Amino acid sequence: MRRSRAWPAAWAAAAAIASCVVAHAATLPADVRTALERAGVPAEALSVTLLDAASGRPLFDWRGEVARNPASLAKLLTTSAALERLGPAWSWHTPVWLTGPVKDGVLEGSLQIKGSGDPKLVLERLWLLLRRVQQMGVREIRGDIVLDQSAFAPSDAAPGDFDGETLRPYNVRPAALLLNFRSVLYTFVPDAAAGVARVLMEPTLARAQPERTVPLAAGACGDWRRALDASFAADGRTRFAGSYALGCGEQTWPVADPAPASYDARLLEGLWRGMGGTLDGRVREGAAPEGAPSFELRSPALAEVVRDINKYSNNVMAEQLFLTLALQAEPLRPATPQTASALLRRWLAERLAAPQAGPPGERLGERPGDAASDAVIVNGSGLSRESRLTTRLLARLLAVEYSSPVMPELMASLPLAGSDGTLRRTHVASGRAHLKTGSLRDVSGVAGYVLPANGRRLVLVAIVNHPLAPAARPAIEALVQWALMRSPPGEHGARAERN
Repeated sequence: MRRSRAWPAAWAAAAAIASCVVAHAATLPADVRTALERAGVPAEALSVTLLDAASGRPLFDWRGEVARNPASLAKLLTTSAALERLGPAWSWHTPVWLTGPVKDGVLEGSLQIKGSGDPKLVLERLWLLLRRVQQMGVREIRGDIVLDQSAFAPSDAAPGDFDGETLRPYNVRPAALLLNFRSVLYTFVPDAAAGVARVLMEPTLARAQPERTVPLAAGACGDWRRALDASFAADGRTRFAGSYALGCGEQTWPVADPAPASYDARLLEGLWRGMGGTLDGRVREGAAPEGAPSFELRSPALAEVVRDINKYSNNVMAEQLFLTLALQAEPLRPATPQTASALLRRWLAERLAAPQAGPPGERLGERPGDAASDAVIVNGSGLSRESRLTTRLLARLLAVEYSSPVMPELMASLPLAGSDGTLRRTHVASGRAHLKTGSLRDVSGVAGYVLPANGRRLVLVAIVNHPLAPAARPAIEALVQWALMRSPPGEHGARAERN
């Protein structure tokens, strides 16, 4: 049948009218509204976008054009960009130099290490690095241990700038050579016979003087950290003036070191001496040599790092990856948050420039709130009060990534509902949803993929911004359950529901 030339215009007009009708008819699911009312959160504080993952076709949109603080959902931008730009098998290389001859177990020079942003230079891998040095015949270092931090520009930000919690490990600032997250893990082990809880410290830092025991108290556990009445001093002195309840069993307490500027030196000196090594000089910062290194320590593959970032919402690792993107784009310039943010915005604009399926007026990419210009990217973790993006933008990105070569690695990195990561304890959509979570004091959200019974995967993004946002989690769970009950349209299915 031959169509007249007037058909496209008539079709577009009809589509626009139908779209408006659906917009006024659409509403949040009843269970979601009820949960919001119970939480005391207005429906206007919620944004939701639901897409068919394979086609990008919008299925439901509630205030999806409103820019919201995404909290940790911002990690999806950082990790998606990294997987695409660097590749899942990419790894960090940390070069090491022995700057002098080795004779009779003595290095007549310095041991020099240059950071490249590796987010997993944890204690075990540092031990392997120093063990490699010993295997090269070194037992005594006549010079210094020199650390090159020049790959990342110095930051003016302090650990407590975000929320004043300077001892929280999530507030540790990124560094080109970030050793063991600049944190200490305290483990409390009750010894009922001795009437004390033994305090184990890992790692052992040079010149650290922690208390080794704390009095044991009877009764239930309660707020055991407050009961310890702890003080963590910058000079390495850790005091527990309170007590530890027997009912707590064994507990661990990760603490960001109160003196991060000297942490690397104290850690390496303590670790090297603990391995039987001798250091005649000191641990200090300095420039690495120009020549080829003696060896390199390689990180785990990027796909593994991305999994840690998204499954457990690791802020410090996300910031390391964020700056690494800038460093890899311009290796001769120290990476800064500003250059990393600009790079991520450019990448986002390029990825969202691809045309979407569906007729005019139905494509999500043609609607307000779905442009990269709507995103405010402050850092790579989402640990910010200023970050902003829309659910439409993030949903479209996830739909684009669903058809990308790195989709398996990205999806596998997201918490699996009821199984692992930050969704391990949820009872909603167990095993049928891969969703990144986002939480701050006034933010609660999820973003990822859900799998209804018909096997056609959907993209779901939901964000609440409100002082009572944590109380709105049941509403978000109801949204996930509702999405699982939907039947996505086929290639020529119904248009999206819109607010």
